[in-house]
Amino acid sequence: MSANEAFPDPRTLLKRHGLAAKKSWGQNFLIAESVYRGIVDATVRADDDWIVEIGAGLGTLTMRLAQRVPEGKVIAVERDRDMVAVLEAELGHLDNVEVHPANALEYDLAAVARWHGGPVALCGNLPYQIASPLLFHFLDAREHLSRIVVMLQKEMAERLMASPGTSAYGALGVLVGAFADVRLVVRARATAFAPAPRVDSAVVCIVPLAAPRADLGDPEHFRQVVHAAFGQRRKVLRNALRARFDAGAVDGALAETGLDGGRRGETLSIEELAALARALPAGGADA
Repeated sequence: MSANEAFPDPRTLLKRHGLAAKKSWGQNFLIAESVYRGIVDATVRADDDWIVEIGAGLGTLTMRLAQRVPEGKVIAVERDRDMVAVLEAELGHLDNVEVHPANALEYDLAAVARWHGGPVALCGNLPYQIASPLLFHFLDAREHLSRIVVMLQKEMAERLMASPGTSAYGALGVLVGAFADVRLVVRARATAFAPAPRVDSAVVCIVPLAAPRADLGDPEHFRQVVHAAFGQRRKVLRNALRARFDAGAVDGALAETGLDGGRRGETLSIEELAALARALPAGGADA
């Protein structure tokens, strides 16, 4: 039995339950089987995997995941009460699926890992409005996650994978790349969804590193320095940093690291930004 035969199309489910996609929630339901396959293949490694699915919606991905982990578990996290009702009606009979009505930004991933007895996989289609906060919520729990497979708007996915010196390279890519490897899984055109959004999407696989890519010093200070370096792209590094930190401290840090203050922030590697953060006193920020 194919996945399509085992579980109905999202449009069929919406009609069955008397629902429609909610524009205010940014709901667009995946209908492309090739994209489903890419997500499942990137997420599942073994029959007994535990998977947390963020924003399970109508459960079309949930079912496909459950089919691939007969000895494991899929925890479907969803905050829309209408979608929760669909999940419980359509998937409540499956022993390896649990529906958790919850806000993904507040969901305790560490507790799931403790329940499982080890790291779990995570996947989901992230709403554009909260994609960045969700990514950092997941990275904060990275010791409890083996991999993170998420659908994002294409531009955000490109930012996560960008290299120094490219137009897409910025603070987001640095702050994620400092803690994880990121690779493209599959692209998804707007036509892969119903209703079709106005933009294309892409699925990426984020694998947390055993240790940060460089010595970041204080992670919060590193974050502040990264945002300062990228905060004013038209300014050279020295002036961009001086907008947030004491000028003397900036000059001292550039001298200590041997970095050219005339460079643009977007040319710096993660390692160079980490060295700069360690050299720049945390107390050097202007009030």
